[in-house]
Amino acid sequence: MLSDLLRSARQEQNPFLFVPNLIGYARIILAILACYTMPHYPTATLIFYFFSAFLDAFDGLAARALDQSTKFGSLLDQLTDRCGTLCLIFVLGLFYPTYLFWFQMSVAIDIASHWIHTQVTLMSGKTSHKSIDLNENPILRLYYTNRPILFSMCFANEVFYVSLYMLYFYEGPLVLGSVGLFRLLTYICGPLAVAKATISLIQLIAACINVKELDLAERRSAVAGKSN
Repeated sequence: MLSDLLRSARQEQNPFLFVPNLIGYARIILAILACYTMPHYPTATLIFYFFSAFLDAFDGLAARALDQSTKFGSLLDQLTDRCGTLCLIFVLGLFYPTYLFWFQMSVAIDIASHWIHTQVTLMSGKTSHKSIDLNENPILRLYYTNRPILFSMCFANEVFYVSLYMLYFYEGPLVLGSVGLFRLLTYICGPLAVAKATISLIQLIAACINVKELDLAERRSAVAGKSN
């Protein structure tokens, strides 16, 4: 009886005020502050951006621990991640105009692949954009079901862009002779960022194929309905 009452009380709470979503709001505020300081204040930007990303590890933990997982929270988390990185890449396009085209392609592939993959998830009735069938693309299956790989790729991608941003202002502490920390991290994480972009492109192609299959299934169903 008590457990039923507690469950009922949780159901009546406002999801906007759930602890994971409050953490999400804090992430947004920190990301906005980082955007404001990006053009001229690298140290402040690094602090704000880092803590915004750092809190990302806690909203999921809070959601599971408090039984407060929500669709709103999932969307909030995804949008904060995408928009935060997008704003940073905007600034990188200003700092490194020679590579503007590649920054544009990185943003376009990332947003397009996540958007269409999420739409396919909803169309096919799945509960998460990370839930894929075993008969789907093996690269995406490994990427989304292996947490260490998923975390490492996402982390390296963020470190690459942040290090490239910091490198515009200074090298950072010297770690290999005359090579600074931020330059070294850029070199190390750059290939992983390219690999992540490649996976996003594969995700985009796979999602388009899945949409095609959904269209074909609907047309077959419509033809079968007319024949009956």
